[in-house]
Amino acid sequence: MEVLFAALQAATLALILALLYRPLGDYLARTYTSDRDWRVERGFYRLIGVDPRAEQSWPAYLRGVLAFSLVGLLLVYALQRAQAVLPYSLGLPAVPEGLAFNTAASFVANTNWQSYSPELTMGYTVQLAGLAVQNFVSAAVGIAVAIALVRGFARHGSPTIGNFWVDLVRGCLRVLLPLAIVGAVVLLAGGVVQNFAGFTEVQTLSGGSQQLPGGPVASQEVIKLLGTNGGGFFNANSAHPFENPTAWTNLFETVLMLAIPFALPRAFGRMVGSNKQGYAILAVMATLFVLSLVALSALEAAGRGTAPELAGGAMEGKETRFGIFGSTLFGTTSTLTSTGAVNSMHDSYTALGGMLPMLNMMLGEVAPGGVGSGLYGMLVLAVIAVFIAGLLVGRTPEYLGKKIGPREIKLASLYILVTPTLVLAGTALSFALPGVREDVESTSIWNPGIHGMSEVLYAFTSASNNNGSAFAGLTANTPWFNIALGVAMLLGRFVPIVLVLALAGSLAAQRKVPATAGTLPTHRPQFVGLLLGVTVIVTALTYFPVLTLGPLAEGLN
Repeated sequence: MEVLFAALQAATLALILALLYRPLGDYLARTYTSDRDWRVERGFYRLIGVDPRAEQSWPAYLRGVLAFSLVGLLLVYALQRAQAVLPYSLGLPAVPEGLAFNTAASFVANTNWQSYSPELTMGYTVQLAGLAVQNFVSAAVGIAVAIALVRGFARHGSPTIGNFWVDLVRGCLRVLLPLAIVGAVVLLAGGVVQNFAGFTEVQTLSGGSQQLPGGPVASQEVIKLLGTNGGGFFNANSAHPFENPTAWTNLFETVLMLAIPFALPRAFGRMVGSNKQGYAILAVMATLFVLSLVALSALEAAGRGTAPELAGGAMEGKETRFGIFGSTLFGTTSTLTSTGAVNSMHDSYTALGGMLPMLNMMLGEVAPGGVGSGLYGMLVLAVIAVFIAGLLVGRTPEYLGKKIGPREIKLASLYILVTPTLVLAGTALSFALPGVREDVESTSIWNPGIHGMSEVLYAFTSASNNNGSAFAGLTANTPWFNIALGVAMLLGRFVPIVLVLALAGSLAAQRKVPATAGTLPTHRPQFVGLLLGVTVIVTALTYFPVLTLGPLAEGLN
């Protein structure tokens, strides 16, 4: 029965995503190629002094991304520090400096790492004006960067890659906001709360009393998932019944996380003039997703030990509302899309099962990845794949009519190296610096030994890849982790963006190279297989040595 239910969930999810692929992908393509502005958009452009018809070079586009993100960082930090005097603060004090920096960096970087209990730390004004707003705009920034890279492939001899401010406004007003409104209504119908009630005291069945939190949850829940952000309104995140009440809302929330990332390859195909190219990218993303989901579900269903066998699988840390497959489906989705939302505790997964969400992030979250970041990450891997193919046949590699020369491959290689450097350096420093190590081992790690190593590795993997999920056994609200993870989130977000936009500028400036008999077709199964191999070998195997010290060692023990 459990297997049948899992198969029905998977089939329903696949059907919904298949139905959304073409209309949503085509809509995304039209949104970013249209030369017509909505009236409300023209009002925004006048307000910020932007000419929507003025195109930008990649350095100018990058300056827009960085300046906008810096302002967002400062505003979210200031709101947290001023919380005590803001309306709807619920009597909560100002957020401490280190935690405020970490949270501001987290939400601006589309990571939404939370080292705190939200309902006991953030009032409604900070949640709405700070965190929810960043859920929209950080997601819009990711889509804008992806579209800029697609323009790099689509344009020929062009010194520009679009206008960041136009892409940002359109992403918010034409894509995220309408979908979020519809999604919030569906979540409300499913039982997700939406109010300003604060804390309500209720009497329990045992005769005691309990404080139940309320809040504008549905409106924030929908954009945390749709924008692959992940920050929960409550500490239990999407395991909380006020955020995710039933099995069908659990499936709907999974759809929200996957809808835009899986539709972007269609937009890519439309913009470069070949839908087959979009299908090739989609095939790689979908294959990696299915393989990860099957592996994680099998490992959790076959959990060893007396208790898991009696329960029919490793049910520790999982909601009985969702079961094993509902939990592994959500966990696979959230760690492959950079969402970071959880409906079960990854720290309670089996040792090898807990390694799978970690591996999903180590892949670069490209299957299908975060909104925007998944597509541009996969396109960077495609550049490396055609370069390798070019070496094998002894000719200049080309992708979509663009030569992949020394500049392009250097930018792509640096992109691939950024997150492993941050993950491995952050994990190593946590145990190598004498003062830091004592604090980590005595304060942060509750599960000493191999699993404690895995908790720290997971934290830096999540932060550097802008995911936001965690092995919950780690206490991260400490001076070291607040600063180190905050820096990792910012560098993990914006250094790759710098490299992607530089690559977009380099590609857009090129003239189209005519295809020859030696050109590798990049829309056929041969290329799909090559790109799959490159994705696994170039990214995941980089982490193999450190995995042998953590989850692999624990699982094989």
